Amino acid sequence: MSLYVMKFGGSSVGDTERMKRVAGRVVEKMDEGHQCVVVVSAMGDTTDDLIDQAKQLNSELPAREMDMLLTTGEQISISLLSMAIQALGRKAVSFTGWQAGFRTEPVHGKARINDIQPERVMRALEDGNIVIVAGFQGMTEDGEITTLGRGGSDTTAVALAAAIQADACEIYTDVDGIYSTDPRIVKVARKLKEISYDEMLELANLGAAVLHPRAVEYAKHSGVPLIVRSSFNHNEGTVVKEEATMEQGVVVSGIAYDKNVARISILGVPDAPGVLAEVFGALASEQLDVDIIVQSGVMDGKADFSFSVALSDRENALRVIESLHSRLPYREVTSEENLVKVSIVGAGMVSHPGVAAKMFQVISGEGVSIKMVSTSEIKVSCVIDGEKLHDVIKALHTAYDLDTAEQAVVGGPQVRR
Repeated sequence: MSLYVMKFGGSSVGDTERMKRVAGRVVEKMDEGHQCVVVVSAMGDTTDDLIDQAKQLNSELPAREMDMLLTTGEQISISLLSMAIQALGRKAVSFTGWQAGFRTEPVHGKARINDIQPERVMRALEDGNIVIVAGFQGMTEDGEITTLGRGGSDTTAVALAAAIQADACEIYTDVDGIYSTDPRIVKVARKLKEISYDEMLELANLGAAVLHPRAVEYAKHSGVPLIVRSSFNHNEGTVVKEEATMEQGVVVSGIAYDKNVARISILGVPDAPGVLAEVFGALASEQLDVDIIVQSGVMDGKADFSFSVALSDRENALRVIESLHSRLPYREVTSEENLVKVSIVGAGMVSHPGVAAKMFQVISGEGVSIKMVSTSEIKVSCVIDGEKLHDVIKALHTAYDLDTAEQAVVGGPQVRR
């Protein structure tokens, strides 16, 4: 008897009919002779709706109370799914994240998992239950409820699969695998049969929403077999594993984009040792992640530099920079929104020169200027204005020979051209 962790996202359990479909899918897996642990997200737009309600009451959104509020979305999902499975004549029990043994660091909003004590989950499995666990949440040693950040249900599923030594972790979503780019933008995107942990981690970090980056990290470090497939059909999914077979002639595996980007520029900074350390040390102390950093030339002992942050962190980052002005004189601070980061990823890029040059040419050919660039062995990222995002992605997808004759499958039916 194999043990599977099955994770279903918000779109898969978006209403009662979809909930019934998921219940049937889980029962099918059990009837094949497997034990099943199911991790679910909040239904549909529940999390966004809760955030909107909170904003109507308090513009500050206190972190602790937001965790108390947002964890209720997953609790609704687990109880309803348990009822749906029981209605099909199977035993099922639902657990919150803390009931399932998730212990986290004492950080609200984006806590990391410190430990998992899954004894209660294992006992329920031994009693013949399908076990349903709320994703996205845990509890500190002091009994404070925490959340793992947006997309944290993926992390819950993979971490739990590692803790209970599951045979595989299946991530069910509204697309039937991992595609070379967003199939909602490129209807002829290529579905990948397999992809390496490293490539998937790059894509996830760069904005591909199909998997959460921390989930891929957990899978890589613990060796959990990870399969991405559709909750709406039984098509073969995509396997994420240590080493994937590189398709002949394919240099770029995927194209990702991230709309959650802002650029902040600090102008007229003294060109002296320790300046960058002070700026980015202050940002790090406020838990603000910086992505791309670009410094321009020095003139009259002054330098300009820019960096990108998540758009959601822009206000906090500006506040931190302004707080440094008294001891770090600068001429001006500016910021830009309406930007996107477009990235190409592929293990084959290491041995193929000219990949970045082609990307720059394609973007230029669409009449778009590049504001920032970042590279690694297997990726190139460009920050650009967001107005022609779809045109740029389609052009890049064609330029790197990723178009197929087949149409991508999203939400069950084929996407129309």
